[in-house]
Amino acid sequence: MAGILDAVNQRTQLVGQNRLELLLFKLVARQRFGINVFKVREVLQCPKLTALPKQDGFIKGVAHIRGQTISVIDLSKAIGGPAITQTDESFIIIAEYNRSVQGFLVAGVERIVTLSWADMMPPPEGAGKSSYLTAVTEIDNEMISILDVEKILNEITPVSTELSDGIADETVGEELGDRMVMIADDSTVARNQVRRALEPLGINMLLAKNGQDALDQLLAIAETCNHSITEKVALMVSDIEMPEMDGYTLTAEVKGNERMAKMPIILHTSLSGVFNNAMVAKVGADDFIPKFHPDELAVAVKKWLHHEP
Repeated sequence: MAGILDAVNQRTQLVGQNRLELLLFKLVARQRFGINVFKVREVLQCPKLTALPKQDGFIKGVAHIRGQTISVIDLSKAIGGPAITQTDESFIIIAEYNRSVQGFLVAGVERIVTLSWADMMPPPEGAGKSSYLTAVTEIDNEMISILDVEKILNEITPVSTELSDGIADETVGEELGDRMVMIADDSTVARNQVRRALEPLGINMLLAKNGQDALDQLLAIAETCNHSITEKVALMVSDIEMPEMDGYTLTAEVKGNERMAKMPIILHTSLSGVFNNAMVAKVGADDFIPKFHPDELAVAVKKWLHHEP
């Protein structure tokens, strides 16, 4: 376990090129799951948990860790599985999503593996709308599932997508006309959050389920434009973590294409850390907005729609 903890501390600074590192873990059954090491602060043996009155059924309790009180979510129960009962034999993955810190209770933690986002595939179509997966991959001839943590957290504490007074402005869409805004995110919940937040601007949106899907759609549209894709797609808002092609690689591909280079790109992600600013500049993105604050996103979209290249 000490080796895993050391690896987490060392590798959270990794900035890959369409690469990621997964921390593998198990819940109650034999199925293995993965979480991006970028999201992980630390892994520790589950400490004594304090139960709170009227707490959500998925919240196992709270832990006091390094001067901070952290809610601990039973990850197995949150995705419809049996509760993890042996907490003294379990572990907590401390992770940061969407500007907040959570603890995920898991039955066991294994190792860290390095993969390409190209190795990550969207979940099977048969998984249905209730699926808690954003991607799957194969390691040691076994399927590894990547959980849609944003969906899990949104079910426990729903995120507001309403804009504040003065931010909503349908004239933005009127000025935009038939031109669209591309939204790329592998999480259905996250895509819908962005869509609902931007609807009060009156804009037309084009949705993509991952970076490769977004690039394929954009390349097809660019072929129909006289000079620049901005004739039809004025702006792209993209997640960073996506199967097949991540947001960094997508941005580099777009900015490296003469017909698409002038289209502003906002990277919108639950990943945190100062490294993001360096990567935004490296791949040529125009802005970086941490998830999820609808006002900040809407203000950034309005800014870049009015930007003259």
